[in-house]
Amino acid sequence: MTAQTRPAPGASLMTVRPGGRAFSIAVIVPVSHGADSLVELYRDYSEPLRAQSGWSFEFVVVAEPWYRDLTSPLVALAARGERIRVFHVGQSVGETTLLRVGLANTDAEIVVVLPAYRRVEPAALRELVQRVSDGADLAVARRWPRRDPWINRLQTRAFHALIGGLADGRLHDVACGVSAMRREVLERAPLYGDLLRFLPVFAIRQGYQLEEIAAAQHAADGRARVHGPGTYLRRLVDLLGLVFLLRFTEKPLRFFGLIGGLLTSGGGAVLTLLLLQRLAGRGIADRPLLLLGVLLVVLGVQAIALGLIGEIVVHLHAGHQRGYRLRDAASRTDRPA
Repeated sequence: MTAQTRPAPGASLMTVRPGGRAFSIAVIVPVSHGADSLVELYRDYSEPLRAQSGWSFEFVVVAEPWYRDLTSPLVALAARGERIRVFHVGQSVGETTLLRVGLANTDAEIVVVLPAYRRVEPAALRELVQRVSDGADLAVARRWPRRDPWINRLQTRAFHALIGGLADGRLHDVACGVSAMRREVLERAPLYGDLLRFLPVFAIRQGYQLEEIAAAQHAADGRARVHGPGTYLRRLVDLLGLVFLLRFTEKPLRFFGLIGGLLTSGGGAVLTLLLLQRLAGRGIADRPLLLLGVLLVVLGVQAIALGLIGEIVVHLHAGHQRGYRLRDAASRTDRPA
């Protein structure tokens, strides 16, 4: 990873809230696919932050190596004193890792996650940051009203029908990807791989105060998006992993035990049927059903054993983990549990 720009000498990210406490804003832009013109993106989305009296900010752009042609103009802008820092990673790592790199290279207290393509109108950033400044832990944008083709809206509804229970029905546009949050939310979220889109879901499950803000959809976000079968399959697998992480991380036996119980029960029923037939005088040695019954029982026992091993691992590490947060109701600050 190489840093391409640094803040201008003497530049400060700190400003003071009306209550007297300082805070800072960093807009992190991970560039891994589907990127628009980054110069135009910076000019459009920096304007509402620049116009807000008393706010100070910087853009932290982290790109995969094949996007140097898009980031080069930003380096030139930074040399002229614009509030931009540009980093390149050495290989394809995905948006989650790019976001982690950006977070590690800024000390900002409030972090805005902005995709490298336009989702909402720039004015939405001011509202998101304001909500976090007023006390929310995380503010996410919802494109509303939707103006894109029906196929896009259909995919969004299907996706949220699957994750609705995990988010307590509080999210309606996880795919938007535009959000503002306290730095702590991003530091503590167990994100890896392609789980960045599920950051608001993790925040809800960890007890953070989340607000969803309606934001006007950007005109550039109006094209139809239909992906290949592999993309939808990967997202379904990610969703399955999310369900397991959120509901069964501390009780893996419930997940594997259920699967193992179903398999063992099915295999036991098949073997019982074959036993009855054998007692009635019918041969079973050349019956494929016998192999199926044995296979189901073996797979079921293995699944249950895997769940038991998971329970042992959780038990051994339970004393070193904290699966909840405490907030002092008087000071509104988080405290160690």
